[in-house]
Amino acid sequence: MDILQNFKQRGLIYQITDADGLRKRLQTGPITLYCGFDPTADSLHIGHLVPILTLRRFQLAGHRPIALVGGGTGLIGDPSGRSTERSLNPKEVVEEWTEKIKQQLEQFLDFSSSSYSARVVNNYEWLGSMNVIDFLRDIGKHFPINAMLAKESVSTRLEQGISFTEFSYMILQAIDFKELNQRYQCELQVGGSDQWGNIVSGSDLIRRTQQKEVYGLTLPLITKSDGQKFGKTGSGTIWLDAAKTTPYAYYQFWYNTDDRDVIPFLKYFTFLDFDEIEHLQYKLEQQPEKREAQARLAEEMTRLTHGEEALQRAIRISHALFKGEVRQLTAEEIQEGFQDVPSATVSDPQLPLIELLIQVGAAKSKREAREFIRNGAISVNDQRQTDTQLTIDQFDKIAGRYLVIRRGKKNYFLCEVQ
Repeated sequence: MDILQNFKQRGLIYQITDADGLRKRLQTGPITLYCGFDPTADSLHIGHLVPILTLRRFQLAGHRPIALVGGGTGLIGDPSGRSTERSLNPKEVVEEWTEKIKQQLEQFLDFSSSSYSARVVNNYEWLGSMNVIDFLRDIGKHFPINAMLAKESVSTRLEQGISFTEFSYMILQAIDFKELNQRYQCELQVGGSDQWGNIVSGSDLIRRTQQKEVYGLTLPLITKSDGQKFGKTGSGTIWLDAAKTTPYAYYQFWYNTDDRDVIPFLKYFTFLDFDEIEHLQYKLEQQPEKREAQARLAEEMTRLTHGEEALQRAIRISHALFKGEVRQLTAEEIQEGFQDVPSATVSDPQLPLIELLIQVGAAKSKREAREFIRNGAISVNDQRQTDTQLTIDQFDKIAGRYLVIRRGKKNYFLCEVQ
């Protein structure tokens, strides 16, 4: 199966500038391709995974990927997919974010292969030294204003207004494609479906200035079947940086995938073959309560992003919470697994349990706290408590300092005793 057919079966092709031409070009030998990532934050998030993994899929098929970090374009701002103007970040902030994103991209691509080694490049290298006269004379003359106004990234902003700064973004991205073609013989740009206009602008510029044929491929923007935006949860964005989204939280995001989404997500995000995905689909249809497809998705994605050790730690935390064995967790696992739950730090060893429930947010009043305890709704470190007279010095603390409080089946709270 050729790579385009594989992409089609996975549902990963949205548009191609010249599908027949690209297919024929791929049949002649390896191709160099690129995808750009602007540093709009200090970390990439899971919305970036499809284009990142597209580079990885091409590399595994023997092609040469370039991950471009937009140190230059990140100073301007891409209007694609936005209804309002982006805030311009200071240059030193963009430089810091650029370096962090370069390091993240290096987790997903192979830089050691002699034949198809990946590259990470920063477009500030050429955009930062370009003067305005050269920009207007050598590049700007190839961009008819009427054609630029027709691009979706611009046309959808005309009513609200768009600055010349963001209006010029598609030209800068076109320069990127042209520069990478000249430096590294890059012939293919990939990106999300909202990048179609920018990608076409780049291929048009190369054709006009260098009389070369290059290609563009866009990927679908992933949506969830319930209408929620992919990659968002009640606690916010799912980041690729473990310091912003813990491996446990990352694992749980994938494990909690809706039954309707898990098979498409296995195709989009994992490297499992279709036979295994079909087997997981059969298991899902026969025994959905076992969530085997979700477990496999969570394992594959956590291992890919954070490594085997982090995956095993996430699994241990998940099993401990499910089986009521939180006392088996280490201090580090407690911190990771309960990072997003209501918590409190206390120093009084004689603090009554009733008072503690109020401090961590498990109860609103002493009366409510007593009712929860008497009704058997409160557990501390997996032990159900029914005595309203207990104080915190009467509990064995995890790692000598943690009390994990559960109200009912799923409401967790954390106390650190100092």
